[in-house]
Amino acid sequence: MSDVTQLDSQIWQWCDMSYGQNKALCLELQDSCQVNVNLLLLAQYLDITLDVAGPREYSVQQWQILATAINEWDERFVSPYRRLRRLAKTRLAENEYQQMLDVELMMERKAQRTILNQLSGILPSGQSSNLVSYLSLFGLGDADVNSMGMLAP
Repeated sequence: MSDVTQLDSQIWQWCDMSYGQNKALCLELQDSCQVNVNLLLLAQYLDITLDVAGPREYSVQQWQILATAINEWDERFVSPYRRLRRLAKTRLAENEYQQMLDVELMMERKAQRTILNQLSGILPSGQSSNLVSYLSLFGLGDADVNSMGMLAP
């Protein structure tokens, strides 16, 4: 199993757990600041997990590269589908709505694989936490992260 494939599986499981615990905050940041939840959870994952190779702090510029790598996929497919799913929610049976959620989750998984493939070619060069570096792309800083009680694992 390649390092990216193994990391993909580990991160996906961890992100699923963390998202479940922090869904309201993730969705608030997604909807109000256009934060990408995949990148948000990846930043948190990298901050709280240790790597034998050393620190994995990525710079603001590196987070921008990761965001750019999935921007087209997100804008062309995930975001429009999410809007459609939300509009359809009141008009669908619960099982139909769940099927739409499952499709969206598959699209999110593809985005995460794209992020991890991009990440595998970047050497960490950040000076602060990944969460702070990523959220700074949206004008949020240390104080914001601390005041949100940001995503306790």
